[in-house]
Amino acid sequence: MSNYTHFEYKAGLSQVGQYQASGVPYATSSLAVPASSSAPIEISFPRVTKFFTVVNTATGSLRVGFSALGTTGSAGGGTNNYFILTNGQSYTAEIKVSKLFLLGHTIATSASVIAGLTGIETGSLQNNWSGSIGVG
Repeated sequence: MSNYTHFEYKAGLSQVGQYQASGVPYATSSLAVPASSSAPIEISFPRVTKFFTVVNTATGSLRVGFSALGTTGSAGGGTNNYFILTNGQSYTAEIKVSKLFLLGHTIATSASVIAGLTGIETGSLQNNWSGSIGVG
C-alpha cells in the first residue's frame, strides 16, 4: 500500500484566476455610521474582495479606512490613514481586503457598501492591513 495524503485545493491570494472571474455579489446599505468621537463600524466580508464600492449616502463626510486605528487617526506618527467621501460621493477600488472601517469625519452619517468577492478565505489576509504601517 502507498502512503497517500489527501490534498485539498484552496484558492489563494496570488491566484490570478480568482481576480479574473466575476466576483460573488455582496451588498449592504443604510449603514448608520457614528461620528468621529466613536469607534468606527467594521464591515467584515465573508471572502477576500476583488473590488469594493463605498457610497456616502447622507449629509456629512465619511472616513473610509482599512484598520480601526487608521480610520480613527490613532495609528501613530501623526498621520491619518483614511480617505474621505463627501455627501453622495462614492469610491470604487480593485483592492483585496477582508474588512473595511467606516466613521463619520465629524458628524454621524450613513453609507452603502457593494463588493465582488473572490473564492479566497479571509484568513489568507492575516490581520487585514495595519494602520500603524500607513495602510490603515
